[in-house]
Amino acid sequence: MTGSVVLVVLGAALLHGTWNAIAKAIPARLVSSTLIALVYLVVGGIGCLVLPLPGSSAWPYLLVSAAVQTLYLLLLTAAYATSDFGSAYPLTRGIAVLGVTLVSTLFLGERMTAAQLGGVAVVALALLTLAWAPKGRASTAGTLISVVVGVTITAYSVLDGVGVRLSGEPLSYAAWLFLLQGVSIPVVCLVLARDKREFARGLRAHAPMGALGGVLSLVAYTIVVWAQSVAPLAVVSALRETGVLAAGAIGYLVFREPLSVRRVTATICAVAGIVAIRLGA
Repeated sequence: MTGSVVLVVLGAALLHGTWNAIAKAIPARLVSSTLIALVYLVVGGIGCLVLPLPGSSAWPYLLVSAAVQTLYLLLLTAAYATSDFGSAYPLTRGIAVLGVTLVSTLFLGERMTAAQLGGVAVVALALLTLAWAPKGRASTAGTLISVVVGVTITAYSVLDGVGVRLSGEPLSYAAWLFLLQGVSIPVVCLVLARDKREFARGLRAHAPMGALGGVLSLVAYTIVVWAQSVAPLAVVSALRETGVLAAGAIGYLVFREPLSVRRVTATICAVAGIVAIRLGA
């Protein structure tokens, strides 16, 4: 894994933490999901028109991943509606780091050095530590939803990691993935919305912020899909989840969530884990 790939994935992590904060900031979760998905629809549609088709063997992975990611976005916004941003975000990402590492090494035959495995473990534990909330601040429902979100992240990360390599066209794979989600997510959100007029008003009121979140999300995941085609899934997963560093700063500065010694220590450990992953390559 070259230094340039590491830097690009770390940049994607920063974008990821930022768009998740935007999803948290929009109060209506179905509105948030829909606005992000509409950006997917437009940009993914354009990409599908100008890029070659992915390889035929990649399509089963594309279709299943789009379905899983639809569920993921809906559950993610639900987690943010019931939990602190600084707790929900690292919990979902820490579970994903562990899940992707286990699946890719045990079932996909990926090999990692001892230093890389140690780095992944440190990053995952640091993220889970960041997710811990003092008694009285944690929401049981929010925690359970966050755990399920982490499982969905593991699932679509592995599906896309395999699918993008079979596609032969990383950008085409990403474009079709976004187009499919751009259709499925708004449809599901519209069905789930109890008050359709209020839903429409929310779309108009939060359109600029939602569009920004969609663009950042799209760019961040396109980078990750490309990185998965040239680097081990577990390493990419660990590096991309360092968006929690940006999330911690955003949680403190924007959402006024407390910044404790524990959080600072866990953040430093996450950075140390990143360095171990890079040096252990």
